[in-house]
Amino acid sequence: MAVMTDALLDHPAPAVVIDKAAMTYRISSDEKRTSSGNIAGRVLRKITGNESTVEIHALKELSLVAYHGEAIGVIGLNGSGKSTLMNLICGKMQPTSGAVYASSTPIMLGVSAALVPDLSGAHNVILGCLAMGLTRAEIADRHDAIMDLAGLGSSINLPMRSYSAGMSSRLRFAIAAAIDPEILIIDEALNTGDDEFRGRTKKRMDELRQQAGCVFLVSHSMKTIQDLCTRIVWIDKGDLLFDGDTETGLAWYRKYTKELSNGDRFAAAKIRRRMQNMLETVAIEPVQPGRRKSVSP
Repeated sequence: MAVMTDALLDHPAPAVVIDKAAMTYRISSDEKRTSSGNIAGRVLRKITGNESTVEIHALKELSLVAYHGEAIGVIGLNGSGKSTLMNLICGKMQPTSGAVYASSTPIMLGVSAALVPDLSGAHNVILGCLAMGLTRAEIADRHDAIMDLAGLGSSINLPMRSYSAGMSSRLRFAIAAAIDPEILIIDEALNTGDDEFRGRTKKRMDELRQQAGCVFLVSHSMKTIQDLCTRIVWIDKGDLLFDGDTETGLAWYRKYTKELSNGDRFAAAKIRRRMQNMLETVAIEPVQPGRRKSVSP
């Protein structure tokens, strides 16, 4: 990463800077002892703390910069490290190595967002907005916009536990987007939306980006990513494979998943290696006094 020159000061400011961040877990495992010892012995080793452990590299060393005004789609197979990366960005966990910086506190919207199932959708709107720091007056001002975006009609007065997955997702997104967050993280929450809701979602995300916001969207829906995102980050088995324009990223990802579904792991591995070789190195340099920093290939 290069220090920004005066001629480049009009470049969008970074919203999130990830500097060689990695996440490794150490977990217990019986893998090395399955061929010897009985069950009682394994239980005893677990109790005494003498069991073997293995390292799981949920996210390998990764560097990238997300700018204000971007909508970044994060794609990858299950277990690739997408949610780990989102948790690092929003500060739910600290990286094992490296660092993550954000220009403001990210707001994370996920399918497990904590609302109260026994309360109506309308009451959850108030509860969710209060939890995000809005005043009663601000909630009243934004009430109609939230309801329009959720598009639940009279169902807004029913207990949230009676909602379908799609209805719950729509309500969570409408609440999270009510505060004009500078950094919004959406983890799998929009996969169940219909075409009408995707249209309203795109309009709202465009508004957020125009207000210099930055959106991260984790999704397995390629249509949702294609419709809503301006950039793709592809993670596979903890490795960053692609960071670039949406059309190119999705084309390669579809080829990769097609080879896997056909059982041709050799062809899939070849695509994976090609993606890694195509990546351009990003280095993060300290900011010099009085200067701003940006990214250069």
